Amino acid sequence: MPALLPDSPPQRVLAASNFVYTLGSGLYLTAGVLYFTQAVHLPAARVGLGLGAAGIVALGVGIAVGHLADRRGARGIYATTLAVQALATAGFLWADSFWLFVLAVGVAGGGKAAGSASRSPLIRHYGGARPQAFRAYLRAVTNVGISLGALAAGWVVQVGTVPAYRLLVVGNAVAFAASAVLLVRLPSVKPLAATAGPRWGALRDGPYLALTALDGVMTVQFRVLTVALPLWLVSATSAPHSLISVVVLLNTVTIVLFQVRAGRNVASPAAGGIAYRRAGVAFLVSCSLISLSAGTPAWAAVTLLVVAMVIHTIGELWHAAAGFEVSYALAPQHATGQYLGVFGLGAGLAEAVGPALLISLCITWGRPGWYVVGAMFALTGLAAPSAVRWAQRKGARPAGASPENEVAAAPVPSTVAG
Repeated sequence: MPALLPDSPPQRVLAASNFVYTLGSGLYLTAGVLYFTQAVHLPAARVGLGLGAAGIVALGVGIAVGHLADRRGARGIYATTLAVQALATAGFLWADSFWLFVLAVGVAGGGKAAGSASRSPLIRHYGGARPQAFRAYLRAVTNVGISLGALAAGWVVQVGTVPAYRLLVVGNAVAFAASAVLLVRLPSVKPLAATAGPRWGALRDGPYLALTALDGVMTVQFRVLTVALPLWLVSATSAPHSLISVVVLLNTVTIVLFQVRAGRNVASPAAGGIAYRRAGVAFLVSCSLISLSAGTPAWAAVTLLVVAMVIHTIGELWHAAAGFEVSYALAPQHATGQYLGVFGLGAGLAEAVGPALLISLCITWGRPGWYVVGAMFALTGLAAPSAVRWAQRKGARPAGASPENEVAAAPVPSTVAG
């Protein structure tokens, strides 16, 4: 990363809170499902059903809590969502039946969606001239934290005992609570006064909803690395199974090193539309190369898969930078939490349907399915520039402008210590 620490104290507080939070996330993402199947002894099918139900419940929470953060102040709301996630995660220790499990993961999932939306006004307020760039920095920090958490989770999986899995849950809850405590050092932000217009403007903003849908389709690409590729590598190629760890590490390191730099080159909504288009092409190429790895010698399969993942990761950098840019730049400043909550709907739907879609097309159907998925990404990327232009026309924004430059007449949000 060009700089290890952000420039301002509030940015450093947010980064530290994010780092601690993602340490806990790395623990859970790596071994959370195993805790419920191996330690709690819930059937895998029921775990999947419960996680899917929790994901659906969480979809609408982000919009409502983001709106509340706009109106009541983001710091306290965001800290509360972290505390809720800590308590819900601790509740996993007592989730020894299916319905208690659904309740616990539902509250945790809702807290996560709410936290993402309520954090957005803080990123915008303290992110400097271009909060999108600071958001890119936080994504790099996120990958560092998740990687370290995953290393600790690897020890838990290796030990494989119930006490070890319970220690994982405790560590996750403590990380979320510590992340909330760190926010005490962050100055609070007074919300901007509501401007004239509909109360739930984000839900009536057709162009923004279209971009949300397009980003949601593109977000399915994250499940390629975590769902489709491992299953394909094991079932359809002669590559060594350990290669999946190599490509995950390659992906993570590349994002840590280059996400901030990628964000610098996407400095306007129009550039975001172009980045979406480039990402779609990159995903088409990577999916095609993955499909070709079946039925080839081990050395050829390894080469094709590594090259595919390099290209896929480049597309991921462009996709993330595009999403950061358009989601912030095309959202009114006074309704950042509400708009970013809406934008999160796309990712939530991708999380809910992406794994099943990829398994059905890429694994069950096989090689043709990879081409269909790649074409889906490419067509989505091609549609993005037009959707961005539509949003700019509707908002009467000149190309390259962002709302931050258009609210000079609006009251500037003030801060108070605390």
